[in-house]
Amino acid sequence: MQQILRTTKKGVLSPKLNLSYSLNTKVKIYLNNGIGFHSNDTRVILNNDADKILPKVFGTDLGVIVKPNKSLVLKAALWHLLSEQEFVYVGDAGVVEPSGRTRRMGVDVSARYQFNRWLFADVDVNLTRARAIAEAKGEDFIPLAPLFTSIGGLTAKTKEGFSGSLRYRFIGDRAANETNTVRADGYLLADVVLSYRLKKFEFTLAGENILNSEWREAQFDTESRLKNEIDPVSEIHYTPGSPRNLKVGVSFHF
Repeated sequence: MQQILRTTKKGVLSPKLNLSYSLNTKVKIYLNNGIGFHSNDTRVILNNDADKILPKVFGTDLGVIVKPNKSLVLKAALWHLLSEQEFVYVGDAGVVEPSGRTRRMGVDVSARYQFNRWLFADVDVNLTRARAIAEAKGEDFIPLAPLFTSIGGLTAKTKEGFSGSLRYRFIGDRAANETNTVRADGYLLADVVLSYRLKKFEFTLAGENILNSEWREAQFDTESRLKNEIDPVSEIHYTPGSPRNLKVGVSFHF
């Protein structure tokens, strides 16, 4: 059987402009602007004859960094993203198909704190509003676009080679279709990692999902029909997330 190899090439210019100003030693303001591109799926590229395979994304960040003392760093930013083309996963076909223009706006807040020489804490909170531009109100949700996310935790590291971390990650419920009539469930997971470094060897013990939370990993709103059903039903199809588990590892550092 003869194989047909197709190749396509395209380039895009991605300029950036970053400005920052320090009010004093404790406060810094910055403004970042740039043009990038949305990553794409190879099958979409070949099926569309290289049309709009690198849609532009216009981004702006306006933020402030505050360091009230030597142990604490606070950051906050307002941001905006305008994409020329969105990509939506189609579960039945197992492909990503292009759709129209989208706009995302959000607020990011983060904090870093050092309790002492060996103990650190961090937290990040992100709030986002994502909508399709050309669609009618109420039908303009972007499927699976996160609304509220957060990560953070505690990290310890000693001079004797011991280190460990207790971390969480959270994602809230979000729209699973364009009308927000089907919702994808959010989750809260916690992980712990303990390690010891002995010369070039590092021994690690990791506990994942230590709260043993029931959560859904991949989620998609897809039509399906059972044998005794007349009409198909649109509902969430998902991959169950991993339960509580332990991992042991040994690393050798060259």
